[in-house]
Formats: sequence, C-alpha cells, structure tokens
Amino acid sequence: MTSKKILIAAPRGWCAGVDRAVEIVERALDRYGAPVYVRKEIVHNGHVVTKLEGMGAVFVESEQDIPPGSICVLSAHGVAPTVYENAKARNLTVIDATCPLVTKVHVEARRFAKQGRTIFLIGHNGHEEVEGTSGQAPDQTIVLERPEDVAGLSVADPDNVAFISQTTLAVDDTKEVVDELRRRFPRIAGPTKDDICYASQNRQQAVKEIAQRADLVLVVGSGNSSNSNRLVEVARDEGSKAFLIEDETSIDPEWLETAQIIGISSGASTPEILVDRVVKYLADTGITAVEEVSVAIEDVHFPLPASVT
Repeated sequence: MTSKKILIAAPRGWCAGVDRAVEIVERALDRYGAPVYVRKEIVHNGHVVTKLEGMGAVFVESEQDIPPGSICVLSAHGVAPTVYENAKARNLTVIDATCPLVTKVHVEARRFAKQGRTIFLIGHNGHEEVEGTSGQAPDQTIVLERPEDVAGLSVADPDNVAFISQTTLAVDDTKEVVDELRRRFPRIAGPTKDDICYASQNRQQAVKEIAQRADLVLVVGSGNSSNSNRLVEVARDEGSKAFLIEDETSIDPEWLETAQIIGISSGASTPEILVDRVVKYLADTGITAVEEVSVAIEDVHFPLPASVT
C-alpha cells in the first residue's frame, strides 16, 4: 500500500471578486440575452472563459470591437477612464465587474494624483490590472517590478511621491520593493491598507504551509493568471518542486514518481471542479490519503451592481 499523501491548501480557488465577476456575466446573459460582450477575459482562467462563451458571452480585446449599442461587461481587473469614454462614444451599456479591491487601488491612485505626487505602481508591466490602474493617472505613474528598478528612478520632487501595488502580487516580493522605496524616498506615502488582496495573501500563506511539508506542489490555474503564478513562486521559495497546471491533463507522471507528499492549491480564478479533477487523477494512480491544510476562513462577499440584480 502506498504511503503517498495529498495536502490540499485552504483557502484556494475562487475569491469573492472572481465569484462576483462571473455571476455578473451569467446574470447579464439571463437579463439581456446573448450576445453579451466582455472586454478582455472576465477572469484569467481558460475553463471559465470557455464555459461563458458556451452560454453566449463574446470576449473581445477592446471596447472598440463591440458593436454600438451593445451590452459591455468590464473584466474584474479594472480599466482606465479612457475605456469608459470610448464605451460612452459607442453608446454601450456598461456593466462594471471590476473587483472592489482593485477599485480601492484606483481611488488611491486618483487621490495621490490630486496631491501632485509621482506614483510608483508596483506590478507587472502589461498585466491588465496594471494597465487599468496606471491609466487613472498615466502622466504621474511609474511601474516598478523589482527592487532593482528603484535605483534608477528620477523624479521632480522626491518628497512628493507615493506607492500603490497590483492586488495579486507575492507579499514577500512586494515588501522588498516597498522597503527599497522607503530607503530611497523616506517621505513616501502609501495606501492606508495593504493593496495586495486578502485572497492573494491567504492563498500564499496556505501554499507556504503545504510547501514546507510537500515534495511537490501543483497549482491549478491558467498561465496568464498572476496570482496563480505567484503561488508557484511561493512554493518554490519554500524549497518544494512546484508547477502551474491548467488541469489534470497537464500533470507529468514523472513528477509523481519520487514525490511522497503532493500539495495542491489553485489560483483565485480557478473553479473548484478543476481541483476535484486533479485529486481524482491522483486517486486513480493510487494516492488516496488526503489532508486539508487550512490557514484562514473566508466569508467575504461583494454585492452585485444594480444593473444585474
């Protein structure tokens, strides 16, 4: 009998913002009928997008690709003010599915901009959330990814600067950048509450717990999911071998050969059914002992916009 074991991280999977965003698209389809157009992927998970496409959602890269007068859902990652302007010019009915925790960062960006500050946005260049946040004050925002980026910064007034961050970053990595910014700019302002969302922090902490015991950690999530990629990095930082998998079909059997304890988690945009499929796959190989490792209980719920209630 095998002595192998599965450790499942908790919390994992969908957060309140993702749950809200997906429900907004589903309700919009019920209320207005297909097609409902969605700017970008509503959340970064291919399985979720495919399912919604089957229900009648049409995903487009830009609001400019949507026929005038149509329904337009904005993704959970948030957008720049110019997107709303373009949508208005096309007479689109906009339903905003931006995560409220991303909206919080947008409010901070506008507040710092009104104070005339140069804003350092810690995040990944090109990510949709970063594009939306930097678009709140494009002329005053500088995107930073690593502590090394701080040394070369040049600003008009070093005493009038601020920092904000992408909500799905690794907590430890972000702290390194913030510490470097504080050393370089002692009077720098920051958010009153950490910008990294509760779900990202909880999932990272849970992965740390299982990675300390596991030989192998499998994170279920799509390749373009920032928070899922961060979970893989967190597990590796704890010394465990770790891989990002779309679903059970991505598992390389060779990974399992020497692993005695296998940890499983999933990104905040990953439906639980995909985790269930991974567990079943492992059970079919003879690994049936399962332990859930919980670090927090989540009971957050965000209300839906009036346009779909």
